[in-house]
Amino acid sequence: MFYRQQFDTVLGFVTRRTDSVHLAADLTADIFLTALEQADSYDARRGAPVAWLYGISRNVLASHFRGSVRELHAVARIAGRRMLDDQDVSAIEARIDAAREARGLAARHAALSEPLRAVLDLVAVDGLTVPEAAHALGISAATARVRLHRARKVLRTAAPQISAATTGSVATTASVNALLEVAP
Repeated sequence: MFYRQQFDTVLGFVTRRTDSVHLAADLTADIFLTALEQADSYDARRGAPVAWLYGISRNVLASHFRGSVRELHAVARIAGRRMLDDQDVSAIEARIDAAREARGLAARHAALSEPLRAVLDLVAVDGLTVPEAAHALGISAATARVRLHRARKVLRTAAPQISAATTGSVATTASVNALLEVAP
């Protein structure tokens, strides 16, 4: 009965404040639901039921428009920014994995003894041949080959355990092995 008596009043109140038919219908329904939920808080000494209903209507509309403003601000903050798609996420994950593996390889490299690291750096990083690296270090070519072999062996044996534990990726282990095979 109350709903039927006040429906046009509430709908008129709402339609004067919004330009969407669907929004007006939704807000009117929300107002009556709120009134139903708060029926026990109605105090006849404070005024007519329609005044109480107008108070609820103002609060429901204010709440809706505050939410709309927050939504508009959120949309404005992300406007012009592209959201990440699956390819972007995959690319970022690959970069994170590569950086993790690079840190692991750097740690394993730092753990090598200085003679092994020196030969490895000259051959793998600086691009010298084994005889050129041997000459730069003042050692024989055979000694340089042995040190290079030992350095690669140490890095290879550590690589699968670290890669599997940190990235779970066989591809990462393959990339470390490829790096170790840079020079003969």
